[in-house]
Amino acid sequence: MSQTVPIGPTNLVLNKVIAVATDVFQVPQASLGPASTPDTIETWDSLHHLSFVLALEQEFNVQFSPEEIEQLLSIELTTALVEEKVKGNGSSNGSGI
Repeated sequence: MSQTVPIGPTNLVLNKVIAVATDVFQVPQASLGPASTPDTIETWDSLHHLSFVLALEQEFNVQFSPEEIEQLLSIELTTALVEEKVKGNGSSNGSGI
């Protein structure tokens, strides 16, 4: 293992996003990563996309605009947007991240 995984908010958020995706898309956690998209996850269809959005909003106590929902095209992009939203809410409020 030559790749070092940094410890920090990004990995905490990524791990939570993957956990939500695992539950919503009903796939093994090991099959998901930052590059996962609707093209690589068979169950990531429009209905599951909405379920994913609702689960993320509940998990992170954030709300996505319709434009933001359209941007959630991969686990990596989703993680980046969630991080941005959480920072905007003030991550020091004990949100559990």
